[in-house]
This record gives sequence, C-alpha cells and structure tokens, in this order.
Amino acid sequence: QVQLVESGGGLVQAGGSLRLSCVASGSICRFNRMGWYREAPGRQRDLVAVGSRGGNTNYADSVKGRFTISRENAKGSLYLQMNSLKPEDTAVYYCNTVSDNGAPTGSWGQGTPVTVSS
Repeated sequence: QVQLVESGGGLVQAGGSLRLSCVASGSICRFNRMGWYREAPGRQRDLVAVGSRGGNTNYADSVKGRFTISRENAKGSLYLQMNSLKPEDTAVYYCNTVSDNGAPTGSWGQGTPVTVSS
C-alpha cells in the first residue's frame, strides 16, 4: 500500500495562504481520486477537497473558492493551495485516496498541522 507524507502546514494569520504537499511512496497514477481531509480539535475528520486523475475537482462548501487541489502524477504528489485562510480552517490536514462516496481508502500519514490566528 502506498505511503503518504504530508508537509507544508504551519502558523498563519487570518487572510494568509499556505500550500500543503503530499508525497506518495509510489506512483499515484492508478488512483483515480485523491483528496485532502482535515481534523479540527474535538471534531471528526472531514473531506475538504478531491481531485480526480482526469482533472475533476470537488470541494466542501466551507472551502470552496478559497482552496485549490492539484496533483502531479509523475511526481506522485498532491497539493492543496489554501488562500484567504480563516481561524476555522485550523486543523490537522491529511491526504488519502478517496472512494466514490468520499470515504478514505488508504493508510493515514502523520498529517500536517495548520493553525490560523485571528
């Protein structure tokens, strides 16, 4: 099973930007859907963005228009560009492969923490 390593999180002020990266141990070409989940303190882990191999994307309403998911199959990488960050975006962010119903299908990495200060 492919191993995923997330990076790029940090502390940022509200309105700022961050770019998260997820690097796979192998090719991601065989995975049609890959996405980013986040888990805020005391809350469940939710899917916020999904990108398909063909370029289709879907976003949670809470991040639509602010976050952009992209992938570079040849590099085995997935990205999440986060703009206009809000304090409610504070969470640990994880990448994973995603089923058609939005459920994660792979192993979890360690995640990368994002803290947005007001």
